[in-house]
Parts: sequence; C-alpha cells; structure tokens
Amino acid sequence: MKGKILLLFLCCVVLFFVSLRLGQHQGDLAGADEEAQALIQEIAPDFSPWFSPLWEPPSGEIETLIFALQAATGGLIIGYILGKRSTH
Repeated sequence: MKGKILLLFLCCVVLFFVSLRLGQHQGDLAGADEEAQALIQEIAPDFSPWFSPLWEPPSGEIETLIFALQAATGGLIIGYILGKRSTH
C-alpha cells in the first residue's frame, strides 16, 4: 500500500513539472474564446453574434475568481458524492 501511494505521489510531481515546462513555451495565454473569435472574424468578417452576455465581470481577476469558485464547487460536489458512495 505504501508503494502505491509513493508511486501516485511521484506521478503527480512529474505531471506538475511537465505542465510547468509545457506552459513556458506557450507565450501568450489567450483563452479559447478569444482564439475562436479571432478565427471567426478571419473567416467571416461580417458575422455578428446572436446574443451578448447578460453580465460581464468588471475585471479579469473577478472572472478568474468566479471560474475558480465554480471549479471548487464542482470538485466539492464530486468529492462528496464519491465519499458517500465509498463508505457504503
């Protein structure tokens, strides 16, 4: 059991450093929305969106905070469900 935990820990460390290494070569970290928008403008310059957002966050930090809260909430829900299922 101790060997499995050590192996899992080492895999996590390797994945962490690989993701850091890959992130260094990306340069501008534009999101998929911006890249898709630029591609659409290139393909069809006269395209107009069907609708606009109901609310736009006042800054990028607020948007990041909301995304992180959403991810944390989802992780908590999934963790709770998996924890309840494993105790029965």
